[in-house]
Amino acid sequence: MALDGAFLYAVKSELDFLIGARIDKIHQPSKDEIILAFRAQGGNFRLIISASANAARVHITRAAVENPKSPPMFCMLLRKHLGNGKLLSIRQDGLERILYFDFEAMNEIGDMVKVTLAIEIMGRCSNLIIINSDGKIIDSIKRVDEEMSRERLVLPGMKYTYPPRDGRISILTSTKNEMKEAILSAKNDELSKCLIKTFEGISPIFVRECAFYAAKGKDVTKDEITEDIMDRILFYLANVQKNLLNRTNSFNVVLDKENNLKDFSFVGIHQYGNLMITREFPSACETLDYFYAERDAISRMKQRSNDLLKFLVNTSDRLTRKISAQKEELIVCAERDALKIKGDLISANIYKLEKGISAVNLENFYSENNETVTINMNPRLSPSQNAQQYYSEYRKAVTAEKKLTELIVKGEEELLYIDSVFDAITRSNSEDEVLELRLELAEQGYIKSNKLKSKPPKQQKPLEFLSSDGFTILVGRNNKQNDKLTLKTAEKTDIWLHTHDITGSHTVIITEDKIPPDRTIEEAAILAAYNSRARNSAQVPVDYAYIKYVKKPAGAKPGMVIFTNNKTAYVTPDSELVNKLKV
Repeated sequence: MALDGAFLYAVKSELDFLIGARIDKIHQPSKDEIILAFRAQGGNFRLIISASANAARVHITRAAVENPKSPPMFCMLLRKHLGNGKLLSIRQDGLERILYFDFEAMNEIGDMVKVTLAIEIMGRCSNLIIINSDGKIIDSIKRVDEEMSRERLVLPGMKYTYPPRDGRISILTSTKNEMKEAILSAKNDELSKCLIKTFEGISPIFVRECAFYAAKGKDVTKDEITEDIMDRILFYLANVQKNLLNRTNSFNVVLDKENNLKDFSFVGIHQYGNLMITREFPSACETLDYFYAERDAISRMKQRSNDLLKFLVNTSDRLTRKISAQKEELIVCAERDALKIKGDLISANIYKLEKGISAVNLENFYSENNETVTINMNPRLSPSQNAQQYYSEYRKAVTAEKKLTELIVKGEEELLYIDSVFDAITRSNSEDEVLELRLELAEQGYIKSNKLKSKPPKQQKPLEFLSSDGFTILVGRNNKQNDKLTLKTAEKTDIWLHTHDITGSHTVIITEDKIPPDRTIEEAAILAAYNSRARNSAQVPVDYAYIKYVKKPAGAKPGMVIFTNNKTAYVTPDSELVNKLKV
């Protein structure tokens, strides 16, 4: 991610207002995460500090985090050394990815001493280190011994040393001439790689944006830099320098068209063109708080739904194998008429048959040419008993065919239901949605309800959209909500839509007894296709009909309905239109 030294400088600038504030509470919600609650003139603020390898950061947060019942040892150590401490200063060495928080706190004997928190944002080497006034390490959230690193040890009692630095220059303090000389003296490589090797504290997304701006979207190497490109590089960097110093940066989060988080930066991002979308935030802290809160929520949701997805896949495979075996048995049952014919032929020729024969050749009077048929006989049974045995096997086959047909239909309906739940989980955007689906499966008897120890989920409303013509369009999030939307919420004159033979959400156009234009129906069909398994397909068939023609069969699974008097539209899902219409 792009939490580079320059972004960290912007965070530091925003946190300067905390200087003079006192620590009120200290919590450690997870192994690599600390939250410092400050009392300041403007109110109370929570500072989150993470040394996690894939989410190292520091910023003001509004996200609610659940704390463990008993604080970990490192949390207790922080409370001992920083409890009620006053923040004196926040320091950063150039654009290094390290912030130093200097506190004035009371030690064990009542003297006021200086204690420093070193927050090192360096990927898997990220750390949070407590340093005393003598520059020695009190402890760290991650201890680094000789087995982990030979270059730099982080252990209690050792002298704190700075991480090794290279000769890269800072865009914050360098002049245009210094920047130009540094770029020209770099080894020949792609322009973006050349820039990242020249300047400290900048991320790949930033150098790519700079190269995109300077070369106008073309791929160039350092040796291909023209005077015009160099002028544009220097102009871009000088503008970034001014914005950092004046705190006038543009903070952006980059998302793909499915609203999946990709990256963030302290500059406007244009390098992706129409492939990505950006969302601007007013501050660095709000950018980080949004990005990581959303990402953590998605991560937690995936963890909570992984077992459910695995269960549904296994259930789907089991049902598929079961239906396949039943269909093979049904093929065998299709030969039942041959059993009856054999019984009839034996009965018709019983006068010339004797007990003890193992096979007999008889004319088949049911065929046009009276072909001879070889019929196997049980020599221990009489001819009459052999005929009755064939009749018995025939009746069993008839019964089996009827039962198998019913079981196959029931199995295919169950398989369709399982696939619909799987599809709903893959499209879920919150933990409450996943929990609702888990409850639905428990109600249907697929999982045990006593495993659901968490609080009941917050009742979700259907997704709401507004068509270009002003009609409200509602989309169900799961099967139970689909039933409620279609069978209770919608009126008879509303229009119902669903992908044809493809699992997906029920979609309803609220007509208010009006006739919606074709454009509204097309937009609703696109929403139905987008909220289905065919999201990434083209020319998706979507059935639509008035609600009065949609019925739910008795005993049908949640979300399963039948309908008549329908028409079919073919549409291609469009994420941009979906985002545009969303309320």
